[in-house]
Amino acid sequence: QVQLQESGPGLVKPSQTLSLTCTVSGGSMTTKYYAWRWIRQPPGKGLEWMGVIAYDGSTYYSPSLKSRTSISRDTSKNQFSLQLSSVTPEDTAVYYCNAETRGRYYWGQGTQVTVSS
Repeated sequence: QVQLQESGPGLVKPSQTLSLTCTVSGGSMTTKYYAWRWIRQPPGKGLEWMGVIAYDGSTYYSPSLKSRTSISRDTSKNQFSLQLSSVTPEDTAVYYCNAETRGRYYWGQGTQVTVSS
């Protein structure tokens, strides 16, 4: 079974770049039809899809975040990463990595990121 674990700093200063990594175990990121996503949940709000990197390396981003978001992968480490630039306090949220294939979903436990000076 696929397992995911987020890692990265819990505190980021405004205007800096937020960087998170998701380590995948129990499956390969290049396995066909898997989609690897970043999703966040700001305090008191619903889940927000940020972007995805597919098994073939193609990426797609939320239109509202596209100008600030980059998702990449390191297949040798079975990891994928999120970079969100020019953060503001509104980017404070629990960040989740997520995998989906053929209607099955796997979630990391989430990591709290606070944007504050």
